[in-house]
Order: sequence, then structure tokens, then C-alpha cells
Amino acid sequence: MTMREPSEDEPAAVAERYARREARGGVGDLYSPLRPEVWQARQERQREMLALLARHALLPLHQLRVLEIGCGSGSNLLELASLGFDAARLVGNELLPERAAIARRQLPAATALHEGDASKLPFEAGSFDVVYQSTVFSSLLDDAFQQRLADAMWRWTRPGGGVLWYDFTWDNPGNPDVRGVPLKRVRALFPRGRIDAARVTLAPPLSRRVVRVHPGAYRLLNALPFLRTHLLCWIGKPR
Repeated sequence: MTMREPSEDEPAAVAERYARREARGGVGDLYSPLRPEVWQARQERQREMLALLARHALLPLHQLRVLEIGCGSGSNLLELASLGFDAARLVGNELLPERAAIARRQLPAATALHEGDASKLPFEAGSFDVVYQSTVFSSLLDDAFQQRLADAMWRWTRPGGGVLWYDFTWDNPGNPDVRGVPLKRVRALFPRGRIDAARVTLAPPLSRRVVRVHPGAYRLLNALPFLRTHLLCWIGKPR
């Protein structure tokens, strides 16, 4: 089956969906690092990410050149800098102008930031050791646009490097503006990639409830893999 052409309107549609969410009151403090389920999920993701990099990255962290697609307010890039990445080798992209403005205020001056449609970024092939996306593809509802962005990410990744992927796999019945991206779809998006995947992150609706009983309940339930809703993947590009 031939995939239809990607919609040029998908980035605008994403912006509209985010604007609708903000008009409804946004997400409030759901992702505040003061919440026990948030900091525990973040620590788990950091541990697993560092384990993936230890297995697959061919250079020390401070020598890796990294592009993050959809960097939001810059929190992931700041996290990478705190883990030992060189801020001057980090590059961010953000579609939404208001988020890009926040990122520019928060990120070090040495970190480059590009605003706009990620699929049109002006990078040469093989420019980055790591191309990172965190919960971006679950916000893209156009299959062909997903593929166009995945192809661009793959092109920008140097041979021997990889795409670092973090996203959820299940649809959210309460939010029609997102959809899950299962491992089967990741494989279809990157057919030449060598995928090392881990299932992480206790289902957020569940984690928000159980930590009210006790913060330690997060770790207890997260020990059950079928309750984890996100994939963290290294998608290696062969040399």
C-alpha cells in the first residue's frame, strides 16, 4: 500500500491542538518535579537512558552532538547538560513560539535553538551522534508526516549513532489529540534501525493515584512491566 503524501498542515494542526488544551486550562502541575510520581518516572528514565548510552554510544557524553526534536521549554536539554553533555554540542528544536521563548531563556547561550517545523530543519546528513525525541510522535496524528519526520531524523543521524526515543504506546481515551506509538510502529518508521528497547514509566493515571497512598507504591507497581506505558529506545544506525 502506498502511503499518501504528508500533510503540510500537520504542524499547524499540532499547534491548534496545544492551543485548545491551553484554552481548557492546560495541564496544571501534572508534570511538576515536586510530584513524587514525576520525579520517580524521571529518575527511572534517566537510569535507563544512561544504560542505553553506555551500551551504544561510541564517544564520551561530552563529545556527543545531540539534536532534540520538540524540546518544549528545554527541560530535557538541561537534563542532558546536568548529566555531562556539553551545552555547546546540544541543539534544540521547538514548533511552538511561546515554548521556544521559554527554552531560550532557560537554556545556556551556547545551546543552539531552532524554531518551527522540525522536518524542515537545515541540517546536513550525519550531523548528529544522537537525535532525540520525547513524546513528540504521539502528538502527530498524520501517518505520512510521522514518516517524513522519522526520515529526516534518520538522515541527520550519523552512521554509528542513533535515534533516542521516548514515547507512550497506548492511546489515551481521555485525550483524542494524542495516540500511542507501539514498538511495531517504531520499527516501521525506522526499518533500517537496530532497536534496543525498554518499557518504562508506570501508567501516569495509575501512578498519580498510588502515590497518594505512599510514594513508595510507585516503585512497587512499576516492578510489573505490563503497567509501564512508555518505550525508551536506542535506534542504532549501522556504520
